[in-house]
Amino acid sequence: MAMTSTTKAKKPATKAAKPVAPAPAAKAKTDMPPAKPAPAPTLTLKHLASELSEAHDMSKKQADGLLGDVVDRIVGHLKQGDRIRIAGLGILEVKKRAARMGRNPGTGAPMEIKASKKVAFRPAKELKESI
Repeated sequence: MAMTSTTKAKKPATKAAKPVAPAPAAKAKTDMPPAKPAPAPTLTLKHLASELSEAHDMSKKQADGLLGDVVDRIVGHLKQGDRIRIAGLGILEVKKRAARMGRNPGTGAPMEIKASKKVAFRPAKELKESI
């Protein structure tokens, strides 16, 4: 089987070439939305224990144990239903959420959301004013 070539011969240019318009400039970076700020650093109990140990001349292990015990006691009291008020910081309390009707986001079908509890924090006036 023989291959045939079907290419056309180019015609000689008889007209003057049109000037080519410059390509549109790329969008400047100023058109982009502003970059999101970096998230605030997250402090853990270890970080707080380290600062506490330096401020009160105690070992980091003692400070970590002390903060861990404070957290355990706060959790225990919240489980009992107590309200905890920390001066200068705020109030921690458990609030009950009643059962209610909601919708399944995938199907849109109505569904019952069961009753639950949540921990609520109400900041102290001093904390609100300092921030």
